[in-house]
Amino acid sequence: MFSLFFRPSPDREEYLIAELWECGTTGIIEEDGGVRAFFDDLSLLHRFTSDAPELREEQPIDWAQATRDAWPPITVGQRFFLTPPWCHLPTPPGRLRLPIYPGMACGTGRHPATQLALEAIEQYVQPGNSVVDVGTGSGILASAAALLGAGRVIGCDIDPEAVGIALERASVPMFVGSAAAIRSQWADVVIANIDAATIEELAADLARIRKPESVLILTGFPEWDVPEGFQAKESRKREEWLCLVC
Repeated sequence: MFSLFFRPSPDREEYLIAELWECGTTGIIEEDGGVRAFFDDLSLLHRFTSDAPELREEQPIDWAQATRDAWPPITVGQRFFLTPPWCHLPTPPGRLRLPIYPGMACGTGRHPATQLALEAIEQYVQPGNSVVDVGTGSGILASAAALLGAGRVIGCDIDPEAVGIALERASVPMFVGSAAAIRSQWADVVIANIDAATIEELAADLARIRKPESVLILTGFPEWDVPEGFQAKESRKREEWLCLVC
């Protein structure tokens, strides 16, 4: 048994975790300054050489259980209770149970940008709203909107694999594509948790699909790379990550 210790940047961490699961790691735990992944052999070590991991030989242990212990449920905002599928703890009173999947990029709810988006969704999504999540990834934000009682929720992503996985786990319709395929003035709330450059490219479609009285929630970018061309009425920050509400 061997382990690889990684010190990824904040915007790399969740994608790295997803790659490690895809490669067959037997478990992943968070440690100070990074994450440690466990393998029975090192045949895939070459795939991660650019991440400069630290190699260590390990004693046999139930790393699958260690991984479960490393992903306890968390609360986000005032309403959400995020739990991995193996957690059987009761949902705290007044909170909504939102499944998380540590094996999926940006699907754990632990990234600051995801948490900022969840808090904004909690505040602005109203029962009966039409909500679209552009670049939905794991579908966590679209699922959160549905839990809050949104009347119609759709998610879209240009990654077919991400949509396929999300459809198996999320409870809302999703399609492979982008905002260009959505009807004009359809959405009461538009969510985009993606990088600043992509948000700028989608600006015209994000404006087109919104109703006149609507909310646009933008996040997924650090404070030094804010998308241009948007007038925010509110800005939220966690660590170096921002969320703009327009």
